[in-house]
Amino acid sequence: MKIHVIVDDSLEETEVFIKTPKLDQEILAIERELRRSQRTLPLYKDNTEYFLQVHEILFFETDAREVIAHTKDDMYYTDLRLYELEERLPSSFLRISKSAIVNVKKIFALTRGVSSCLVQFQDTYKHVYASRSYYKTLKARMDEEKGDLE
Repeated sequence: MKIHVIVDDSLEETEVFIKTPKLDQEILAIERELRRSQRTLPLYKDNTEYFLQVHEILFFETDAREVIAHTKDDMYYTDLRLYELEERLPSSFLRISKSAIVNVKKIFALTRGVSSCLVQFQDTYKHVYASRSYYKTLKARMDEEKGDLE
């Protein structure tokens, strides 16, 4: 697969073209992932409905019976359950415990403990814990992300 990036400062927004000799499952998966990553998610705070880009969200967690979306500076509520979010979010999001989903691209540090792993994000005090049973998957995913940059 060839990938070309062309910078054109006359464009007002990014355009993505996929040229392919045939439409197969791989191409459909790429298209689906691109569409998911550009989605906004309706979130609530007080009596206001906000539409945030999913890439702005650091993590989702449950508190009692509510699901909270955390951004760098704020928190919002959603009517969706974690399992519903897992189906709708792009692949950059990963379940890290029974009560949390994290945006892998926003992780700054992992501090492993005996029973869990502290997940930290850059330029914010916010953090979340990954359970021991999810740590291996999280670590593998982080290594993948690191490999993409090398």
